[in-house]
Amino acid sequence: MVDFIPLTKTIFSMNKMKNIIIASTSTLHGGDYLEYILPELSIHFKHCKTILFIPFARPGGISHEDYTTKVALAFAKINKTVKGIHEFEDLPKAIKNAEGIFTGGGNTFLLVSQLYKNNIIKVLADTVKNGTPYLGTSAGSNICGLTMQTTNDMPIIYPPSFKTLGLIPFNLNPHYLDNNSESKHMGETREMRINEFHIFNTIPVLGLREGSWLEVKGDEITLRGNFTARLFRNNQSPIEIETGSNLNYIK
Repeated sequence: MVDFIPLTKTIFSMNKMKNIIIASTSTLHGGDYLEYILPELSIHFKHCKTILFIPFARPGGISHEDYTTKVALAFAKINKTVKGIHEFEDLPKAIKNAEGIFTGGGNTFLLVSQLYKNNIIKVLADTVKNGTPYLGTSAGSNICGLTMQTTNDMPIIYPPSFKTLGLIPFNLNPHYLDNNSESKHMGETREMRINEFHIFNTIPVLGLREGSWLEVKGDEITLRGNFTARLFRNNQSPIEIETGSNLNYIK
């Protein structure tokens, strides 16, 4: 006699695959926190009642509790409850049991160092790869790449490794800014910094502009939002990628 398996459980088991949104930013100019992407998040987290929030990227000025409250107010607009990971005693267990996960922005060096310090970087990667819906913004998006080496942040703390979650087969540069020919600023542009990275590394880098995000469904990676992205490869000229494009070829 075969045991009965509920239909919902069967569907979940069959669809156990990566389900990720990797956004350049949490907030657009003139808008509220996560406002521009909330309609997408209501679909992305449709089977989740509670979101586990990882606030470890904030170096100061806002506590983990206050940061979590800010996130909770945004998610309340789509009827989701938010719980900060710092509220749990067993952090790996909290990640494994999470219905959905959100890692917010701040400083990527601090975020990565905290993920290693709390021994949760591997369990976070494994959990997301096994299908738990994930949202990253800014620093929380940086960690989705192979390494964090193309972040814009200052190295305010030294993480044990630059290696990150490896949820996608390339690196990201969130908050990507184009060169401004009218500017009198003589410092390095984002493009120059990424080119410097490619003097020593061959990992492709995607410059993700504000208001854009990557949608990852299983092995399918698609650029979403209202703007193009800029792809940089070692020893090649950068190219523009149209929104809606499939990015599976980037490796």
